[in-house]
Amino acid sequence: MGPVSYLVMAADLCPIDKRNRMIKFADDTYLILPEKCTTTSEDELQHIQDWAQGCNLTLNRKKTKEVIFRAKGRRDNSTQLPVACPAIDRVEQLTALGVVISDRMTAADHVSKLLEKCTQRLYMPRVLSQHGLTSTSMNDVFRATVLAKLMYCASAWSGFCLAADRERLDTFLRRCKRLRYSDHDIPEVHAEMFDSTDEALFSRIIRNNKHVLQHYLPERHKIQYDLRPRQHSKQLISKTAELNNRDYIVRMLCRDAY
Repeated sequence: MGPVSYLVMAADLCPIDKRNRMIKFADDTYLILPEKCTTTSEDELQHIQDWAQGCNLTLNRKKTKEVIFRAKGRRDNSTQLPVACPAIDRVEQLTALGVVISDRMTAADHVSKLLEKCTQRLYMPRVLSQHGLTSTSMNDVFRATVLAKLMYCASAWSGFCLAADRERLDTFLRRCKRLRYSDHDIPEVHAEMFDSTDEALFSRIIRNNKHVLQHYLPERHKIQYDLRPRQHSKQLISKTAELNNRDYIVRMLCRDAY
């Protein structure tokens, strides 16, 4: 009942400035400020602290982290950063629901952490192999422990992977195949696994009108023209920057759209 009670209690917690965004999931709260609203950060934090005191809660500033996302090409020393919030650490990356988000908006840090954890999980298949576990059962164990961890939230971060990141993931899978921890029919990460995961999630969103991501997919306006049929009836989102193309929603909406 912990996450449920928190969602009920935090339902009235909203940012002061309407240009700011506040995202709440389970017992985590994320405050997102655009560049033009950086001066409102202290006021927003004070508002959250006052709200917490009114609910007999406490804002733990030691666990609260601040990260600044900057566009590519604006990471030089001449860029003036906003003043840091008092008693809050400014970091270069943070972990949200198990996904490492870097201020560079790349998946390199997440892939490194992911490969580290998956390598540690190889201890279990190695021990089971020494005790004579069959290859079929070994493949089931690998899929349930290592592969499931490797593909966790893949739709959220796979679009930010560079070619080097995908090669590191494929190298890890090839190593597991050589050690006979997994079957050789497991495809490469960048070739099929990411695409199949994206398609499965997008299909669930389209079929479920109450899906949490459904409000990001407005219906397309009715037109009188006979256009080429599309795989979905949703309205396309304008691509404003190269980074925008890596977003999952944008990628899926524009897939196979010629």
